[in-house]
Amino acid sequence: MEFNRENFDKLLAQNTDQQVEIRLLHEKVRYLMNKIFGRSSEKLTPDQMELAFEELREMQDALDEAEEKLEELDEKKESRRGKRKPLKERIPEDLPTERVVIVPDEVQADPQSYKKIGEETVEELDVTPTQYFRRIIVREKYIKVDDRNVAPLIAPAPKRLIPNSYASAGLIRSIILNKYCDHLPLYRQEMTLKYRHDIEISRKTMGNWMYLVADWLTLIYEALRNEIRQSGYMQIDETFIKYQDTEKDHCPNGYLWAYHSPGAGVLFEWFPSRAAECLVPILTDYEGYIQTDGYAAYPAWLNRPEHQKEKETIIHAACWAHTRRNFVEVPDNSNARKVVKLIAKLYRTETELRNNPELERAAYRRKHAAPVLDKIKTILDKEQARQLPKSNFGKAITYALDRWEALNLYLEHGTFEIDNNLVENAIRPTALGKKNFLFFGSPNSGQTSAVIYSLVETCRKLGLNPAEYLKDLLDALPTMQQSEAANWTPARWSTARTQTA
Repeated sequence: MEFNRENFDKLLAQNTDQQVEIRLLHEKVRYLMNKIFGRSSEKLTPDQMELAFEELREMQDALDEAEEKLEELDEKKESRRGKRKPLKERIPEDLPTERVVIVPDEVQADPQSYKKIGEETVEELDVTPTQYFRRIIVREKYIKVDDRNVAPLIAPAPKRLIPNSYASAGLIRSIILNKYCDHLPLYRQEMTLKYRHDIEISRKTMGNWMYLVADWLTLIYEALRNEIRQSGYMQIDETFIKYQDTEKDHCPNGYLWAYHSPGAGVLFEWFPSRAAECLVPILTDYEGYIQTDGYAAYPAWLNRPEHQKEKETIIHAACWAHTRRNFVEVPDNSNARKVVKLIAKLYRTETELRNNPELERAAYRRKHAAPVLDKIKTILDKEQARQLPKSNFGKAITYALDRWEALNLYLEHGTFEIDNNLVENAIRPTALGKKNFLFFGSPNSGQTSAVIYSLVETCRKLGLNPAEYLKDLLDALPTMQQSEAANWTPARWSTARTQTA
């Protein structure tokens, strides 16, 4: 190669690029080594020099404040810890009770010679195994004795949950609870029925029953959708579950999209993809706030020309949990570790709010979280110019600054959450189910599960007993009018039940 100025500049540029690439590769190696051999608890490694003075000052301030509250916190911990509740307080009083009286043999042999002076009691909790029984519904026919010309009388047949089927509402409820609450696949239920109870019901039959019941429940499912949309605040996330497709030689990924509103419940919707189009049913004409992770489908949907109306009526909040994870993945940078520590302070503020529900959330956040956010922003602005954009720290900074306004929305809205963890928690039971049944048997099974999961998980989110809800709902379903469906969402069912109690 001829050595000239042009070639020299070219080689110099290549050398600079290679140095940057080497630096990035070293960073990736350190990150992977930390993942493999480091602690998995995300604890920070101590920095011995760079942050010593500033961190010591902050630690001293924190210690001074902690000492002032030490006695109060100790008292709260003691009161929360308390003593273990006695059996009577841990077992509901309204449980059926069986009293077993044990009389000494000597007293039984000669009761006249003894007088009772007291008794000692002990309680235990017992269980009766699931018991199946046959119910025979008899409709007696009658004729008028003094007028044989009158047609025979017979009571109308009760409407059935599944017409022309031997499945009762109680059996359907049991199958639903086993699969969607206890994560027991239909094939295991089939085996349990066969080998423990000598009853043969195929998993295909049970699957058809679930499909028919979900069809019945669609109106209530749509009423739940309306309640969540009308709340004005939705947390959104999605999780994959494989499904069988007869047109493909493998099980492709489908997705359960979850829409959660604190106090209203959670709605699941099934799609065979993760594309932005999946948001059409939930976000079209929606007015309010959504909170999501950094998945690109959400802003992509809002930025499409046909969704200009929604772009003006929907405000997009971000998630601090996902933002934090990006900085945790930069363990060798002192300023990244400092950001993680500051984010921990934001979460301590949230813990205080959870432990003291009487506090006004927005005002408390403005007082305690806003100054911490200012410190985080100062670090990010300062470090952005120093870090390589493609480095882990550079990417974490860009991710946070691009969403800074969205990350701060929770400050002004007391009902908002700092992160998307509540909707992720709502998804968790579906993940447990997925580990057991592995995949959905068809695309239709996906939406069937979405409908039933929505009602069951909404009960769980609202602190309701899904077994009690399903008993009332499935008993009422065969005679329910369409206009009554909105009254049977878990929240409205609970309200009506409380009013009539």
